[in-house]
Amino acid sequence: MRRYRKFDYPVDDVRRFLEPGPIVLISSAWKGQRNIMTLGWHMVLEFTPSRLATMISSGNHSFELIRRSGECVINVPTAEMLDTVVGIGNSSGAEIDKFDHFGLEAVAATEVAAPLIAQCHASFECRLADRSQIKRHGLFIWEVVKAHVARSPKVPRTVHYRGDGQFMLSGDEVSRRRMFKPEML
Repeated sequence: MRRYRKFDYPVDDVRRFLEPGPIVLISSAWKGQRNIMTLGWHMVLEFTPSRLATMISSGNHSFELIRRSGECVINVPTAEMLDTVVGIGNSSGAEIDKFDHFGLEAVAATEVAAPLIAQCHASFECRLADRSQIKRHGLFIWEVVKAHVARSPKVPRTVHYRGDGQFMLSGDEVSRRRMFKPEML
């Protein structure tokens, strides 16, 4: 196993090594308004019930739509959507309708008012499960109430943000399933 020689590194940049997973597009709706935002700060909290957390800045146009409605859809785009993902993140829903501007199709959800994005590989309808950390940390704790996932490809190429305008695309899948105890799967 390789041994690494390490150097001091700015603590405010450690996120570049720990970004949590694929970039997602959060769709929201509240009182006739709808929006999409690009988000990289999310995490899995629980399996059953399925709980996720997102950190959304109060300065983001989607923040109030999501806080007030208590709902959203977490959509997982594929690598072919990278430029659209960046464009959505660089624009404000206060100024444009991002669905129209980026040519994305809003599909009615079955459990929440926020729309699914047809061009995304997966969409997870979410309801707010805990609002206690919103005001202090911008942390929304969600329960996934309905999941929609395309059958193909089975493992989509997703986009992962590395910071400083750099992205990584998911690559080869490697299995170690035989090494896990059944209860750990």
